[in-house]
Amino acid sequence: SGQDVGGTCVNRGCVPSKALLAASGRVREMKDTAHLNDLGIDVDASAVTYSREGIAAHAKNLANRVKGNLEASLVGLGVDVVEGRGILTGNPHEVKDSVTGKVYTAKDIILAPGSIPFVPPGITVDEKTVYTSDGALELNSVPEWVAIIGSGYIGLEFSDVYTALGSEVTFIEAMDNIMPTFDKEIAKLAERLLIRDRAIDYRTGVFASEVTPGIPGVKPVTIKMIDAKTKEHVETLEVDAAMVATGRVPATADMGLEDRGIETNRGFVAVNEKMEVLTKAEDGEIIPNVYCIGDANGKMMLAHAASAQGISAIENICGREHIVDHDAVPAACFTHPEIAMVGPTEEQCIERAEKEGWNLGKSQGNFRANSKALAEGEGNGIAKVLYNKDTGKVVAVHIIGIHAADLIQECSNAVAAGTTVKELSMMVHTHPTLCEVLDEAFKGAVGMSAH
Repeated sequence: SGQDVGGTCVNRGCVPSKALLAASGRVREMKDTAHLNDLGIDVDASAVTYSREGIAAHAKNLANRVKGNLEASLVGLGVDVVEGRGILTGNPHEVKDSVTGKVYTAKDIILAPGSIPFVPPGITVDEKTVYTSDGALELNSVPEWVAIIGSGYIGLEFSDVYTALGSEVTFIEAMDNIMPTFDKEIAKLAERLLIRDRAIDYRTGVFASEVTPGIPGVKPVTIKMIDAKTKEHVETLEVDAAMVATGRVPATADMGLEDRGIETNRGFVAVNEKMEVLTKAEDGEIIPNVYCIGDANGKMMLAHAASAQGISAIENICGREHIVDHDAVPAACFTHPEIAMVGPTEEQCIERAEKEGWNLGKSQGNFRANSKALAEGEGNGIAKVLYNKDTGKVVAVHIIGIHAADLIQECSNAVAAGTTVKELSMMVHTHPTLCEVLDEAFKGAVGMSAH
């Protein structure tokens, strides 16, 4: 286990970050006097205070609690948990504990080492003033001005935390657009809802070529930026702190992969659809009885995708053939409001439709037309359904709005089951609930829209 039961998600990812978002989100809500006044509630924003230490403890305690529950579950199921770090030997069916040197034998081996934050060259991390998500989760300070390098899921979520707690944020993004991995229409709306109205600005098309840590309260963090194309110096920023949110890389170094003839690509282990490890990505041969799941195989770096791959690997080990449909795996960004999606972006759908020879349909539901959202004073947001006009099957759904992360599951199930928009349009949705935003989009796809 590497003394890390639960892995990145439980200890340094999904779980503690949601605790920070929940606590900071409450602070944002209670300080939003205009919103509360609309609901008939009077609050003195200056009277709303928080304990940084208390919020940090909430995140740490939650992670420890979930980790402890997982460990107890494993013990209860009769699983032997070895605390050391497992590495492959040169022999089949063997795993060695690199701490004690003890060798264990097994019929089948599943590699699940997870990933670590990626720190680009030129950036010096001290985890005090310049830190990755690992350091940010400790919430050792709430900087007045923090630069976040990268504007993906992790960067966006932490911008939500920091601005709610009073920080000013500057995004530094190497791509030409902010939030480059998101659906463009959703990213444009997110820029308005999550960035423009907050103490956030951004630089795009630039690399943070050199980041030098500072001394809290004494010396600022220095960030030198160069143009992403010309590599010429464009600006130097001095901020109180910098968070590096430039993605993650597989934690596969020093695992003995080479001893088994496994060739990695940027650290990623190649696997086939059954999660069986291949000697290499191109024309690789299967390594018998060795599987790899989660971030280390690079198929989809999400905790629930890793879980699904783990179940799939076990099914295949037991002789029940199974393949994970990654197009049906949902994802979410837990900002306020949330962003969630399943399937390709609209831009990718257009390319896929042209390549495969089918017609793309698009239908949209709006939170501003939803009674429950309006009751909450949360009418901002849309749900966009992309579907195959020829078959009626849902290809992708993108949502930005209150509780989008919960709403996406219905859409994920539809993609997985091959449900058509006609079938979905005739399914009854509870009133008044947020899921009627999806009902509106499904009905719109077959000409039954009420708005």
